[in-house]
Amino acid sequence: MTDLLPPGGAVPGADDLQARWADAWRPEQVVERLGGVGAPWCVAAGWALDLFRGEQSRPHGDLEIAVPAAGFPEIRDRFAEYVWDAVGSGHIWAEAGAEALEATHQTWLRDPASGRFLFDVFREPHEGRTWICRRDETLRLPYDEIVERTADGIPYLIPELVLLFKAKETRPKDRADFEGVLPLLAPARRVRLAEWLDRVHPGHPWLAELTG
Repeated sequence: MTDLLPPGGAVPGADDLQARWADAWRPEQVVERLGGVGAPWCVAAGWALDLFRGEQSRPHGDLEIAVPAAGFPEIRDRFAEYVWDAVGSGHIWAEAGAEALEATHQTWLRDPASGRFLFDVFREPHEGRTWICRRDETLRLPYDEIVERTADGIPYLIPELVLLFKAKETRPKDRADFEGVLPLLAPARRVRLAEWLDRVHPGHPWLAELTG
């Protein structure tokens, strides 16, 4: 992702966005379409925490998955009947071209018939099979260490990294997610999350709860 956004890009209202996400897919629907994909993709954000918990804890307004940026074409090709819109800084570039994709890291799959969005793809920085954190490029981990699977094979981002990303804004739902998952984190996971929080968000209020 670059720091310069391309020209154009629509700015949707909050109500319009909520309506257009009304038919968002669930993780199992994406898994059905991505069987056999070689890129190490995984469910991210709130849904990833619920997959870690083993149950859905709250409604989800959308579904996000993450994939190494170079692996996005493999994901894209599985959904030829839909279109991809690039998203960044509150703008949407419909049927995004190379310039918009280069300038953003989020891509929303859209049903062209209904205009509804189905799920969001984070195109992540990486070097080969090594994931690179967008917020601190010195934080690098093998994909084998950051992707886990449910009993029925749904890949999800480890909760430590999900919470690290949620720590930036700490909206009410992010705080609730942290409080709900914290009792389920083994000591080693707590230590790792605390180390990453101290590195990316020094002085974050969650640190006291992780280390106290």
